[in-house]
Order: sequence, then structure tokens, then C-alpha cells
Amino acid sequence: MPPRQRFAVFGHPINHSLSPRIHADFAGQFGIDLSYEAIDAAPEGFKDAVHAFFDEGLGANVTLPHKAAAFAMADIATATATRAGTANVLTRLGDGRLEAHNTDGDGMVRDITERHAQDLRGHTALLLGAGGAARGVAWHLLDAGVGTLTIVNRNPVAADDLADAIGDPARAHTRYWEDLHDIGSFDLIVNATSAGTLGGGLDLPVSIVGSRALCYDLSYGKSAAGFVGWARGAGARYAFDGLGMLIETAADAFERWHGKRPDTDPVYRELRAIYG
Repeated sequence: MPPRQRFAVFGHPINHSLSPRIHADFAGQFGIDLSYEAIDAAPEGFKDAVHAFFDEGLGANVTLPHKAAAFAMADIATATATRAGTANVLTRLGDGRLEAHNTDGDGMVRDITERHAQDLRGHTALLLGAGGAARGVAWHLLDAGVGTLTIVNRNPVAADDLADAIGDPARAHTRYWEDLHDIGSFDLIVNATSAGTLGGGLDLPVSIVGSRALCYDLSYGKSAAGFVGWARGAGARYAFDGLGMLIETAADAFERWHGKRPDTDPVYRELRAIYG
């Protein structure tokens, strides 16, 4: 009997991750026997932990706070990962090299436009954060047709670096976090900060929420509860967490590793019923 295929997700913290359950559900759709574990690796030990895993492992997802480090340590990178400078998927190729890829942007846009049936074209978008999560979705928001993308981060240098990397000043630009109180309102607000995951708050003014605004948190569950609750209280027309994005990005990784596209809808319904 052949050994079970081994996969994992790396993060810090990682105990909350639904990825093992999601990949088990996907594998069940095709009768694939696999092992998928959650590995908690502190930043200083991440590289060694990844190398140790890939002595046997075939593929790994990567989450907070390792996406930039995952990209940097890979031998080669896809165009999507290169553009973002971050990776949430690492794959051991047949020749032993480690490939970096990023599925964040595709998963987010697919969740918003297909599952939630929202058209992003022409939206004025506000992106909160400029770290690995933000870099993974920024270009895809522009590809999806948002009219303008305003990037705001507590560290303005990181926001400026992201805007410079995008290289489209007519559409993508930055403002200071302190400007949020008089910056105007937006059609789309995407929270790509780690505040919810790390137990912090954002103290956002309700004035940034447009009359028909869609607010979206890249995290899910308890990590997104604060932002989603704020958005609803501020009168946003739509307020979504990133559970659907998580499932869509997992499906992209699963297809990359196994050559089969799983059905994400039953997994989404199952987990939404459990986690609200």
C-alpha cells in the first residue's frame, strides 16, 4: 500500500485553522487518501520547519505571518506570487525544487463575485493594510475592475511600497491612517490587517462606509467578528468575512496538487452552518 500523501498549513498561531478539515473534505470528494496537518512555526524557525516538512511533504499552505518568508525561500515562483512578493502555497516539484504560488487574490474575487454575486467594476475601494495579505489581493482588485484603490496602513512606508509596486498612480494611491476621519466614503472596504487575528481593534470611523458599501474581511470567524460587526453597525449594505475566500484558495491549492477541482459549495455550507 503506497504511503499517504503528506500536506500541511504553516502559521503562527495556527490552532484555529480550518484548512485541515477543508482539505479532508476535498479529498473525500475524490477518494484521495492524504495527511494534512497544521504546523505552528514561529518566524525564526519557519524556514527550518518548512525544509524539514518537505523532506517527505508534497505541498503546504502558508498563512500569517509567513507569506513573505515563504516567497523568499522558494527556488522558483509563479507570476502571481512574483507580482505580490508573497506566497500562500508551496509545492515540491518533481525535480525537488520548491515553488511559490499565491491564490489569495483569485480566491477573494471569486468569493465576492461568484458566491456573493457582487460586481466590483467601478467601485472606489479602500484597502486597510499593506502586508502579505494585502499584497496578495491588491492587484486582483484592480484586475476585477475597481475604479480606484486607496491603500492605508499604520506604517505608511509599507503602503507606499505597495502602491509603487502596483505602478498605476491614476488608480492606486495611498493615504495616511490619520486621514481616515476625513478621507470620504468608499464602495468597497477590504480589511487585510492582522488586528482581528491578533486580538486588536481598528477604531475605524463610520464615515468611510458609503451608502451601498461592501465590507470584506480577509480573515474569518472570531478574527473577523469585530470588523464585520463594525461594518454592519456603520450601515454597510454587505458585510462578509473571508470564510469563502479561505475555501476558494484551498480549492486552488488542492487542484494544483492533485489535478482535480473540488466542489466548494457544500464545504462552504457545512462550515458556515457551524461557524455562523
